[in-house]
Amino acid sequence: MTFLLPEEADFLTNCVDLAQPRLGAEVIFATDDFFADKSRLIDPADPVFIEGKYDENGKWMDGWESRRKRGEGHDHCIVRLGLPGVIEGVNIDTSHFTGNYPPAASIEACNVDGEPDENTVWTEIVSAVSLGPDSHHLIRVTSNETWSHLRLNIFPDGGVARLRVYGRVNCNWDNRDPEELVDLASMLNGGRAVCANNQHFGVPSNLLAPGRGVNMGDGWETRRRREPGNDWAIIELGHAGVISSVEIDTAHFKGNFPDRCSLQAAFVTGGTDQSLVTQSMFWKTLLPEQKLSMDAIHKFEKEIENIGPVTHVRLNIFPDGGVSRLRLFGKISK
Repeated sequence: MTFLLPEEADFLTNCVDLAQPRLGAEVIFATDDFFADKSRLIDPADPVFIEGKYDENGKWMDGWESRRKRGEGHDHCIVRLGLPGVIEGVNIDTSHFTGNYPPAASIEACNVDGEPDENTVWTEIVSAVSLGPDSHHLIRVTSNETWSHLRLNIFPDGGVARLRVYGRVNCNWDNRDPEELVDLASMLNGGRAVCANNQHFGVPSNLLAPGRGVNMGDGWETRRRREPGNDWAIIELGHAGVISSVEIDTAHFKGNFPDRCSLQAAFVTGGTDQSLVTQSMFWKTLLPEQKLSMDAIHKFEKEIENIGPVTHVRLNIFPDGGVSRLRLFGKISK
């Protein structure tokens, strides 16, 4: 199997990491985590190496690391995804593991209510691949099924810094009340960030995360604009719907919040993520330009234009800056 280059791995930017703890993901089992606790495998922070840091079992490593295996078999751990979804790609990251990384790994998946047991049937979604030291291994997954748990197998032992699982949340909209007011942009409801013109300090997928931002890094922030124009991000809703109210949160952004914002939206059929960029320039206005202030939740309802059902929204910020969260409340349209 050939690993992807970052520019080839579109799932890095247009999918949600289903294995992030803030969605409820957890590493629920490991055959062995003597050297480094299994929970670190899905830590949302980038892995670090701390020179000279040791604990009672040896060198402290930022990831999951098992003992040297002296018999048959191999180690594995099981990750319960935060939300069941269709997986489009993974990143098996061995950052800082140089003489102690696994020579190979594979990934299996299952979809169960509750937790898997000895009767669970596992399906291989990433066949065994050779790993390298201190590297990101970006792999595309071709399965279109919905999965709730992953089993990461390492052969025979060693350490993995992080496992990222990029996919799309599978929301069962058929059982949802069409009169319920929901945040159609939330990643919990299948919303995803399609793209942004700039994400120098923070990715647009943070806009759709649950809760308020924990710090300035937990949002979408662009570089300082030194030319005419404005910055923007495109969001795909979890389900087509009619938006009736909006919240734009600039939590923690004090000297770098946008001066103003606006929203455009459209009901899109066909095309690609790339074609949306051009199309979005001509979408209807959902929210005319509004002034923003630092570190605050801005609520808009009477300002919202009635443009009918939409599937995509473009957030414009003027001229640049950082936004922590975007909430788009509405009713689904069938």
